[in-house]
Amino acid sequence: MWTLLFTVLMFLVFGKLLLFAVRAAWSISKIFVSLIMLPISLVLLVVFGLIRLALPLLLIIGLISLLTVHD
Repeated sequence: MWTLLFTVLMFLVFGKLLLFAVRAAWSISKIFVSLIMLPISLVLLVVFGLIRLALPLLLIIGLISLLTVHD
C-alpha cells in the first residue's frame, strides 16, 4: 500500500516538474530565436545582398508583432 502511494505521488511530483521544465525550455528557445537568431539572420540577408527578401520578412514580422496580444 505504501509503495503504491509512493509511486503515485512520485509520478505526480515529477510529472509536474517535467511539464515545468518543458515550458521553461520552450520559453528559452522562443527568446533565443526572437532576440538572437532572427536579427542575425535578417542582417546576414542584407549583407549578402538579399534585401528584397529581408525587407518583406521584416515587415511581416513587424505587423505580426504589432497585431498579436502579448501576455
